[in-house]
Amino acid sequence: AEMPAAFPEEALKAQAVAARTYQVRQMQAAGSRAVLYDVGQAYLSEAEQKEKWGEGYALYAGKIHSAVRATAGEIMTYDGEPILAAFHAQSGGRTEDAAHVWNTAVPYLKSVDSKGDRQAPNNETTVTIAAKALAERLGIADDAAVSVRKRTEAGYVAEVQAGSKTFSGREIRERLGLRSADFTIAKNGDSYIFTVHGYGHGAGMSQYGASFLAEQGKNYHEILRHYYTGISFSILE
Repeated sequence: AEMPAAFPEEALKAQAVAARTYQVRQMQAAGSRAVLYDVGQAYLSEAEQKEKWGEGYALYAGKIHSAVRATAGEIMTYDGEPILAAFHAQSGGRTEDAAHVWNTAVPYLKSVDSKGDRQAPNNETTVTIAAKALAERLGIADDAAVSVRKRTEAGYVAEVQAGSKTFSGREIRERLGLRSADFTIAKNGDSYIFTVHGYGHGAGMSQYGASFLAEQGKNYHEILRHYYTGISFSILE
């Protein structure tokens, strides 16, 4: 249930490999055969699928089963180990380097172009917050100025100045419930307007970006190699 079943087949295959890789890495770390929904991946039972898709159940379930079978046992590796196959819904036009998301550099989670995301639904959203409410959430004075001070190379917010305090873009996103850390801030009267691009942490594969690349004729290996730098593919024994 991590990717819309209406997406192109090659995008679904890419998601199947990413989800499987993520799962295998988690299972190895836990030393057990943990089930999907125990390690943070979205999952729908057959009954839930039928309720969600209604008359489209046979079509969409068939597409998902096909993507899983076509990539059976396949995972992504780096230096012989399953990768941290992070993914997100959509970026603002570039994915983010993992070092700026989790403060840890990951060689295969680098910032890459994902301009197709700009065509994704609701790629740009706005959130208006009263200055007083914003001050309460950030623990600053009501009249303190709030502005973006620094951005990463990919365009995500690295630092926000709020009165005498500084916050990372990720902290602002979490405190304010923004869709991503790629945003601008504008003052309008007694309110602040946050214009946000993308949805998710921004690292690894963009799901809408994968769909866009599939529509451009890329196969799932090409999609995954685009979003995960320098990876290899392996088949589980």
